[in-house]
Amino acid sequence: MAKTEKRRIGIHTSTSGALFNAATKAIELGANCFQIFSGSPRTWAAPAPKPEAVAKMAELRAAHDLTPLVIHANYLINLCSADAANRPKSITAFRGELERAVTIGAEYLVVHPGSAKDHEHRDGAIAAFAEGLAEAAKGLAVGGVSILLENTAGHGNLLGGDLADLHAIRELAAAHVPFPIGYCLDTCHSYAAGYEITTEAGLKAFIGEAEETLGLENVPVFHANDSKGELGSHLDRHANIGEGYIGIEAFRRILNARPLRDKAFILETPIDNDGDDQRNVEALWSLIK
Repeated sequence: MAKTEKRRIGIHTSTSGALFNAATKAIELGANCFQIFSGSPRTWAAPAPKPEAVAKMAELRAAHDLTPLVIHANYLINLCSADAANRPKSITAFRGELERAVTIGAEYLVVHPGSAKDHEHRDGAIAAFAEGLAEAAKGLAVGGVSILLENTAGHGNLLGGDLADLHAIRELAAAHVPFPIGYCLDTCHSYAAGYEITTEAGLKAFIGEAEETLGLENVPVFHANDSKGELGSHLDRHANIGEGYIGIEAFRRILNARPLRDKAFILETPIDNDGDDQRNVEALWSLIK
């Protein structure tokens, strides 16, 4: 199916070599939005982006209508941690993510809610996350960046397997965080957490719950990933589109669901073989009616 300017299909691309290489790769793959890490996803600190690279990124985005740009926060951050060493590191690292997102000109910064293992009750972990978010963002210039809370597969002590966790965090944090707060929903995480999105009735129920709990106007981005785990498995393992338990027909329904047509769908699928990234982008475009 031919691309339309109204739809947004993207993919996570690498900044290896230079920040703007991620934009160049997104263009090559036929995407019109994209996601990056602003530094290594497995280190606490990252250098500030070079001004010339930021300028080149902005130039490429403007020339090719690459919008939105989403940054995914690094995997070490756990803002609900109560550990004396981990908590301050997480807050400092997330502050760095916010600063780099503003500098780069990203529209969204996605962060996972983290693990509640340090808390006796989930409510305490949710409160700790909201407090950490507020501390990390205190005094920063907002730019055009919104923070997006991402749902999770809900394994073990992870927050975010239930959409209500995300809502609770936003309710506590919104009054104390200068950045707008919204949500990013991941198809693999949703399915693995127990949301049956592969059937027409199940998808309708999921969209209804997202509308009631989060407000779909607060969900600008979906991560489009098939699932290597079965329904309710709590296994966070992404598969290429059509090669997992969600399946191609379910993605066709998801992409064409009327309430979701204004959302950006961004792939985080594996590259097991050369060309997998290209095939996944083309697969999503081909499913749009």
